[in-house]
Amino acid sequence: MNNINQDYIEKYIGELLPRPIPFIQELEEYAQKHNVPIVQPEVAQLLTLILKIQKSKNILEVGTAIGYSAIVFSKAMGEDSHILTIERDPEMVSLAKENIKKSGLEDKIEVLEGQAEDIFPKIDGAFDCIFLDAAKGHYMDFISKSLKLLKKDGLLISDNVLFRGMVATDALVKRRKITIVKRMRKYLEYISNHPQLHTSIIPIGDGVALSIKKE
Repeated sequence: MNNINQDYIEKYIGELLPRPIPFIQELEEYAQKHNVPIVQPEVAQLLTLILKIQKSKNILEVGTAIGYSAIVFSKAMGEDSHILTIERDPEMVSLAKENIKKSGLEDKIEVLEGQAEDIFPKIDGAFDCIFLDAAKGHYMDFISKSLKLLKKDGLLISDNVLFRGMVATDALVKRRKITIVKRMRKYLEYISNHPQLHTSIIPIGDGVALSIKKE
């Protein structure tokens, strides 16, 4: 249980989701077995729907892991789409590239290895969507750079923003997680009141913040 929704709610929603294609199911099973954090299936379903509504064609992702979300998003966006995704862990980079190749999406998904703060200044162009799914304590470090790269009416998606429910209540906060919780609260307050953003925080998965850039 992630302390956001009750187990029975998550179970019921999960049972309603369409069965994933075999390769996506393999990635989900791998992530569970090896304790690799990926977006939860119900979150992936919500985000792919939003990307289709927005007709996103150009995404920047921070936090590739094994390539799960990039692959899911790319399949949802279809032809003439491109995803640029950043990952700092060399082992994850290797796994992601292998999985992307297996999925036949190597021409649509580009993996950049390194620290996001070092790579951001080297990125040119503007994106329809930016997906933050990296170290939770560093979202504030990415926000100003993300806004510069996000198109007007572009979508900023921030995952895991309620962090197992700890961000919403001190009753759940573990001492070793206090710094992350404080930083995430600061981030949520910032994007919720930023003059360029219209933000909604959704209690699904581990918490998702959706922000539209107004200008």
